[in-house]
Amino acid sequence: VTLGGGDRVDPDTILATREYAHPLYTPASVAAQARLPEIDTPRVVFAGAYHGWGFHEDGARSGLAAAERLGFRWEEATTPPPTPALYDTTVTHTRRTPFRRTFTHRTHTWLVDLDALPDHGVLGRFEARDHLGDPGRSIKDNVVAFLRARGVDLTDGRVLMAAHARALGYCFNPISVHWCLDRRDQLAAVVVEVHNTYGDRHAYLVHPDAQGRATTDKRMYVSPFHGTDGHYRLAVPLPGEELRVAVTLRSDRDDTGREAVFSASLTGRAGGVPSRGRLLRAAPAALTGSLLIRAHGVRLWARRLPIRPRPDHSRQEGV
Repeated sequence: VTLGGGDRVDPDTILATREYAHPLYTPASVAAQARLPEIDTPRVVFAGAYHGWGFHEDGARSGLAAAERLGFRWEEATTPPPTPALYDTTVTHTRRTPFRRTFTHRTHTWLVDLDALPDHGVLGRFEARDHLGDPGRSIKDNVVAFLRARGVDLTDGRVLMAAHARALGYCFNPISVHWCLDRRDQLAAVVVEVHNTYGDRHAYLVHPDAQGRATTDKRMYVSPFHGTDGHYRLAVPLPGEELRVAVTLRSDRDDTGREAVFSASLTGRAGGVPSRGRLLRAAPAALTGSLLIRAHGVRLWARRLPIRPRPDHSRQEGV
């Protein structure tokens, strides 16, 4: 069942079309919505936006769930993008409690293949000391070792990393994302590496669904305004022409875990082969981002946002 998009549907597959008035979300319609599974049979499963909140995304999710219930699996093809690529990106931080505040700045983010790292000298290079693992080994070897220790074999595979480069003698990555592809170029896992401004580091191993979504418990103190409680909801689809990474911190203070406390996103488009001019503009990205994060923290402190004590961080094995 679909709303719109009729030009993208094979006419020979259409069973029926009709116009109807979209139901309002009233107690009666919500109660009826909860009974929708009752009309399904072993051979017919219904799907549509009315299985959620009426958005196209709800229709897509329920359609996928219906297909899987009928025994069909959708293995989305993975098409890794060309690398290296330098994306013009926008970082957005949104605090939702106890007051709402949004912080946005533009930056540049690299996507690189760890088997073929670019080296632009002082304007941008990638060093193992800035990432997880042993600084005496390569970034790729460290990621592979991290995966192996957790039961993921990446033999003959490759890793694509989205991160700031070390430039002008400085590197800071609040988040680096490693997409780990097997020998068939299919996604085997994603490693999300998080750094805080205190010099701590933690890596999260996740196995996203077909839409790039995953959930993991928070393990490291990142902001002085948050503790280590809660869990992250991640969106880390494999980049292409666009790069999209999103992180939402949800509180565990209630039984549902639905309270979104904070969210951050990194979005942008690839800008083609990096020219010297773009390299010059991108070089201060890590330093600028670090300064802006601290300045934003000072503003929140000035608004008397409570400080959460920083616990000792236990070093993570292999990180």
